[in-house]
Amino acid sequence: METRVLGRTARPVSVIGLGCWQLGADWGDVAEDQASAILDAAVDAGVTFLDTADVYGDGRSEKLVGELLRRRPDAGLTVATKMGRRANPHVPEAFTPDAFRAWNDRSRENLGVDTLDLVQLHCPPTPVYSSDAVYDALDAMVAEGRIAAYGVSVETVDEALTAIARPNVASVQIIFNAFRRKPLEEVLPAAAEAGVGIIARVPLASGLLTGKFGASTTFAENDHRTFNRQGEAFDVGETFAGVPYEVGVAAAQEVAALTPEGATTAQLALRWIIDQPGVTTVIPGASRPEQARANAAAADLAPLTEEQQAALQRIYDERIRVHVHGRW
Repeated sequence: METRVLGRTARPVSVIGLGCWQLGADWGDVAEDQASAILDAAVDAGVTFLDTADVYGDGRSEKLVGELLRRRPDAGLTVATKMGRRANPHVPEAFTPDAFRAWNDRSRENLGVDTLDLVQLHCPPTPVYSSDAVYDALDAMVAEGRIAAYGVSVETVDEALTAIARPNVASVQIIFNAFRRKPLEEVLPAAAEAGVGIIARVPLASGLLTGKFGASTTFAENDHRTFNRQGEAFDVGETFAGVPYEVGVAAAQEVAALTPEGATTAQLALRWIIDQPGVTTVIPGASRPEQARANAAAADLAPLTEEQQAALQRIYDERIRVHVHGRW
């Protein structure tokens, strides 16, 4: 597995990581033994970067990752978690030093560590990214040894650029995939110039880019692909990358036609992401161990050809751009 340095953390991480949202909630039910098997399969396949959050299953995901850390102490893992979505109400005024410490204490307990490798502000209200007091509080937590580094998770390009300009932001997590290409224009170049890591999330557009969904595909009632299609629970861009479902299904069929022999459409989509200059790691989720293994194997694919790159650009321009490019 190829590794790249994760921005200002100075830590080498696998180019394919594991997103652990599915191990907590909002993707249907994943039993605890299944979640553990997924984690082990990812690590066995060379994954060294895990991304979780304190709200995924109200701490369930963090606890499962913490058990992995105890089970596999020599695996060389870097764990990123997030904080901020526990704020109620979710307003800028809730992002205080006391709240940060309370959230941080909970995550450290869940993960079973004294110092968190990387803590990301979890898509906070936009003004938070510009707050000197917020960054001062995060700097203090690094000085106290509570966290080794901090970054941000964002919804928009403008939020990412605001954070990249801060001197101690180690990484930016952003939605980036073949159906959400806008970060190519400014975010990836700015991050590379500043030495900030880029963590690409929603890499398969909530499964659209597997090419396996059809117009009649249904999802569990407790799956965000059922309950958040119009942004009812959180930003609609987190579900199918904000692409209207029927549009995405049709476009994904065209992507599937580009898949080389011996690979899957999901692997093609992941390879496209790690081919883009400035990307550090991509964090697909998995609901089964074999998915985690297959995702990790995307790192073994040859870089996409110019013809494949051009075809993906055409699909985006003709089918997807009008729905997403100006929105985030």
